[in-house]
Amino acid sequence: MRISIPISAFVAAIVGFGGTLAIIIAAANAVGATQLQTASWVTALCISMAVETAWLSWRTKMPIISAWSTPGAALIAASSGFSIGEAVGAFLIAGVLLVLTGLLKPLTRLISKIPASVASGMLAGILVTFALNAVRTVPVDPWLVLPLIAAFFLIRLWNPSLSVLAVLIGGGFAAFATGRVGSLPTPELSTLTLIAPVFTAKAAIGLALPLYLVTMASQNLSGLAVLRAAGYHPEPGPLIGFTGLVSVLLAPFGASTSNLAAISAAICTGPDVHPDPAERWKTGPFYALAYVVFAIFGASLVAIFAVLPQSLIVLVAGLALMGPLTNALTISLKDEHERMAATTAFAVTASGLTLFGVGAAFWGLVAGMIVVLLDHAKNR
Repeated sequence: MRISIPISAFVAAIVGFGGTLAIIIAAANAVGATQLQTASWVTALCISMAVETAWLSWRTKMPIISAWSTPGAALIAASSGFSIGEAVGAFLIAGVLLVLTGLLKPLTRLISKIPASVASGMLAGILVTFALNAVRTVPVDPWLVLPLIAAFFLIRLWNPSLSVLAVLIGGGFAAFATGRVGSLPTPELSTLTLIAPVFTAKAAIGLALPLYLVTMASQNLSGLAVLRAAGYHPEPGPLIGFTGLVSVLLAPFGASTSNLAAISAAICTGPDVHPDPAERWKTGPFYALAYVVFAIFGASLVAIFAVLPQSLIVLVAGLALMGPLTNALTISLKDEHERMAATTAFAVTASGLTLFGVGAAFWGLVAGMIVVLLDHAKNR
């Protein structure tokens, strides 16, 4: 076996975990999760990705890599007025919808008919808040933040996938060295905490449905596209259905939805991993092993994040979402006939509008679709 197989797998896992953990922490904070519940959230997500990747890669003999839904976590982090119980209820609903999508081909086709421009406009509206908040950290702590921003844009010229991780590690060391952080927490092994779900119409419409749509449109469909670009053609239904099933099983422990990876998958599916495509599936078990390690020490990692300066966490989250934001804006404005609809979805979502207890992501999608339907009616 080539050494490039485990190296590629471990790099993909480290980039995916370290580069976006701050967003999961922000999501947990937004719904009022305790540190113990946040640690359980991270641990359960790591377990889900280890199980999904190991099983699907072995079963299909393809490099099927799963990840947590980073845009979904950003959606949760940008929400307000939801409790951790309501969030868990929403995770269960979103997971069931993913299972149904895997079982029912018409549902997959229906989701794929949502214009990419509108879905991306909604996603961009969610993500732009994080980018703006990252900029707002500059006056809070300029001596820490400005060098990290400069390092991010310099490192990404050579290695975009490692640039956020470099900022996180470098910023952490800088924070400790300059006395911005007190003593490190005592290392501890992770435990899972059962969280009772609370089902409300507000959370179902304002959180579960947008979470499902974002996970499908920006993650699962993109993940399938990465696999096809690498020469693999798996049946989508079983992949989406299995990740949905695992999401349902682990949601009571706080895990938000998991899905097919795009960026992490790209690291594990190319010819640099192995010249023979039939051998690349072996990245799956090594990727899963890395997430087993993350699951074991998830509580300690969450505790470390808890003592880091808040400005650093906000900065890392914003920088981690710059790439997805750029991609979402590009797709949203690509089709000139749907630019108004996409811009409408973006503006409504970015506004943070809450109406009848339902959050802005849902209303952004609704507003964008209304504009699409009006434009189509005019052109008939």
